Amino acid sequence: MSGREGGDRRDMAIRGAAEALRPAMVAALKELVQIPSRTGEEGLVQEAVARLMRDHGLDVDVWEPDAATLAPHAESVTLGSGFAGRPNVVGVHRGSGGGRSLILNGHIDTVEIGDRGAWRRDPLGGDVVDGRLYGRGACDMKGGVIANLFALRVLREVGIEPAGDVIVQSTISEEDGGAGALAAVLRGYVADAALISEPTNLAIVVAQGGSLMFRLVVPGLSAHACVRDEGVSAIEKFAYLHRGLLEFEARHNGEIAHPLYDGMVNKAPINIGTVRGGAWPSSVPEWLEAEGRAGLVPGESLAGMKRALSDEVARLADADPWLREHRPRIEWRDGHFAPAEVAVESPLVHTLSAAWRRVRRAEPAIEAVTYGADMRHFVLVGGVPCVMFGAGDVRLAHAPDEAISLDDLVAAVAITATFMADWCGAG
Repeated sequence: MSGREGGDRRDMAIRGAAEALRPAMVAALKELVQIPSRTGEEGLVQEAVARLMRDHGLDVDVWEPDAATLAPHAESVTLGSGFAGRPNVVGVHRGSGGGRSLILNGHIDTVEIGDRGAWRRDPLGGDVVDGRLYGRGACDMKGGVIANLFALRVLREVGIEPAGDVIVQSTISEEDGGAGALAAVLRGYVADAALISEPTNLAIVVAQGGSLMFRLVVPGLSAHACVRDEGVSAIEKFAYLHRGLLEFEARHNGEIAHPLYDGMVNKAPINIGTVRGGAWPSSVPEWLEAEGRAGLVPGESLAGMKRALSDEVARLADADPWLREHRPRIEWRDGHFAPAEVAVESPLVHTLSAAWRRVRRAEPAIEAVTYGADMRHFVLVGGVPCVMFGAGDVRLAHAPDEAISLDDLVAAVAITATFMADWCGAG
């Protein structure tokens, strides 16, 4: 038998094993979806994850991240009130020796369920309807946690022993900055490569955008509403500044020259998420605070974007008679996401792309995304080449009736297992 024929038979066996494990995958994912795990409340679901990892024969490490260790990185993560009762869970499969190591990462925390009335399915039910499993976290990203675990299980089912170590991670706090993934890096969990099973619609994501979190404080002058022209409305001054920031966003987009972002309409969005102002309906508002997010792309720095945004607010203030003398103030919040990327020509992307082709019999999409993710912690702090790849559509994440295609979940498991065998080597 030729090497090519042997490889084809191995790939077919992996695909078959992934399909055979579909019922077990669905049952495991349903269990995780039924356990609420919004950011800050991940403890109970991590108990289930640790049990699943032990059932799969992994050496399991459970620990609560240390806020003091993370403190030097406080600008990039949210420390909040700490991590008591919120452990990371990492399962390690020791390779037979001589192969490259691999991290398979997924975050276990989810956003709020939101308005239950907007859901047609039970957000904690894990209902399976027409080949899709529904519930908060189904695609973002409990499905990814399950895919990572079962990809390793598939290799065992077909008798393949990875030569390199495989580190399967279920980390906390991704939704507010990624303290869990960063804590894993700082604990020493680094490898020759990392794959984060974010919902990418099975595309291979090699670049993630960044973001700055800010507060804009706008001064006004109070007066009785009956003589409002004698006051200065902070709301109206904010409206002027907001128009200017959107014009800045458009100019910034026009200046971005990154090939993976060329096809995007808004490569680095600026969004105002909250606005608070004024003290009384019949008074001219003398203050306003707006909080928002400003995007950036790989090749740009957080410090550079801070300067650019601050300079723009200052320029807008200089052009307004009131704001020229009563300066608006921009304050930087914690939870910044630095952009990160890995070269399209890297061995990691080459190996994953080859596995994708063999499983799907087509060409994979190589993409960039505008959102921030834990990828940056592996690349920038751990020095670990990292991509994102997984089942699920990010447009359904955080939305009512979040769901994941089970066909795509099985495909992601088969692709990840094939890639793992190629990357780590077969012992």
